[in-house]
Amino acid sequence: MTQLLAAVLAVLLTLNPAPAPFQCEGEPLLATVHNGAVDAPGIPNTASGTVPGAFIVLQWRGVSLQLPRTNNAGTPSYSDGRWWWQASDPVHPQFAQRRGDWEFYSCEAAA
Repeated sequence: MTQLLAAVLAVLLTLNPAPAPFQCEGEPLLATVHNGAVDAPGIPNTASGTVPGAFIVLQWRGVSLQLPRTNNAGTPSYSDGRWWWQASDPVHPQFAQRRGDWEFYSCEAAA
């Protein structure tokens, strides 16, 4: 029974990943990474356990952004061409928006 409960909890946690809280420009931001559906085994860039097909949902300033994972080498980054997120430093992730030039927002992990 305990093993069954542990298996069910593991599936639920996979389906509902926990959001990571941040403060960006002094306002709360929630970031939730989803691995998404991937049907191409053997993709070479699987950094941090994510593969192309994964995405992140950012909730900030009343907006919900779903950004697909890029296929850049190294630390996973997420972008839709306008918005960009990368947490190579999980305490101070990089978050930016393109408005002609890139506008970078100051972010830090919330306690």
